[in-house]
Amino acid sequence: MWTTTENTLYRKFKFNDFQSAFAFMTRVAFLAEKMDHHPKWTNVYNQVEIWLNTHDAGDTITEKDRLLAEAIDQIS
Repeated sequence: MWTTTENTLYRKFKFNDFQSAFAFMTRVAFLAEKMDHHPKWTNVYNQVEIWLNTHDAGDTITEKDRLLAEAIDQIS
């Protein structure tokens, strides 16, 4: 579930292993590139954390962020 914190949408994903986490990040990378909206994210072993906001809108949450979050949920 996405939460709102400090003007960002945030979610932490946990996978069985590093390979699964990395595969997820690869799918998100292709999706983000297609949507021309790139997340801030981190990966440590089997966990991926993602923060979404729109920099050119003053680092606030926009419809672009919500759409990317929904699309990410569909592949997680």
